[in-house]
Amino acid sequence: MLTVQPSPPRPPLDPLTGAAVALAVVAVSSSGPLIAFAAAPALAIAFWRNALAVAVLGPFSLLGRRAEFRRLTVGAGRREGWFCVLSGVALAAHFATWMPAVQLTSVATATALVATQPVWQGLIARGQGRRLPAVVWAGIAVAVVGAALATGADVTVSGRAVAGDLLAVAGGMFAAVYTAFGERARGSLSTTTYTTVCYGVCGAVLLVVCLVAGLPLTGYDGGTWLAILGLVAGAQLLGHSMFNYALHRISATTVSVLILLEVPGAALIAWWWLGQAPRPQALPGLALLLVGVAVVVIGGARAARRARRGPLLTDVC
Repeated sequence: MLTVQPSPPRPPLDPLTGAAVALAVVAVSSSGPLIAFAAAPALAIAFWRNALAVAVLGPFSLLGRRAEFRRLTVGAGRREGWFCVLSGVALAAHFATWMPAVQLTSVATATALVATQPVWQGLIARGQGRRLPAVVWAGIAVAVVGAALATGADVTVSGRAVAGDLLAVAGGMFAAVYTAFGERARGSLSTTTYTTVCYGVCGAVLLVVCLVAGLPLTGYDGGTWLAILGLVAGAQLLGHSMFNYALHRISATTVSVLILLEVPGAALIAWWWLGQAPRPQALPGLALLLVGVAVVVIGGARAARRARRGPLLTDVC
C-alpha cells in the first residue's frame, strides 16, 4: 500500500515558472473549443492526444533520461513510479469524463463545471493532513462561485446537457486526483520523464477503452485531424506539461486554482470561433472568478512567507 508523505520544500517562484503557468493557461483554454469542433468520438480524441504527445516526448526522454527510467523500477524509485502510473490512470479518467462532456453541453458550461477541481483538491489536501489558510478556502469558494455564475450549469436544458454537466463535475474530481499524484511524482523526477510515463499510461488506458467500446480511431476528416494536432501541441504539450513543470515550485492547490482561468479563456475562444456567445450576465461572474484566483495566489503566498518564519503548515506556496 502506498503511504502519502508530506511534500518536500519547494524552491521560491521564479519568472520562468510564472511564464510557464501563463503559457499553460492560454494553451489549455483552446482545449474545449477544439474538442467541440472535432468530428470524432471524444475518447478517441483523448487517445490520440496522449499517444501523439508520447510520440513527441518519448525519444527525448528515453535518450536523455535513461537513468531516471531505470530508477523508477528499482528500490525506493518504485514508489515514484507508482505515483506516475496512478497519475496517468487518473488523467485517463479525467479525459474520459470531461471530453465527452464538452460534446454533450456547451464549451463554457463544461469548462466551468470541471473548474470545481480546486474544491476536490482542497479536500485531498485535508485528507493528507495538510492545513489550508482560511483566506485560501475563501478564495477557492469565490472563484468557483464566479465560474458557476459566469457560465451556468444548463441542468434544465435537456437530459443530454445534464449528462454533460455530471461528466464535467466528475472530470474535475479526477483532475484533482491527477494533479495530487503528479505533485508527489514531481518531487524528484524531471518533467520530461514524468510526463512521458504519465501520458503513456493514460494513452494505453484510453486505447483499451476505445477498442472495447468499438470506437473508430481513424477515418476522420482533415479538420478533425488538425484539431487533434492542435490539442497535442497546445493543451497537451504546452498546457499540461507546463503545469507539470510548475508543480516543482507551486503547490497542486495553487495550480488547480490557476487553471480556473481556462474558464474565461475557453468562453472567449468558443465565442469567437464557434459562435457560442457568453451571456451578458456572465461578465460579473468572470470578474468574480478572477478575484478569487487573485485571493488564493496572494493569500497563499503571504501564508507561505509566514510559514517559513513560524510553525504554520500550508499547502500553498
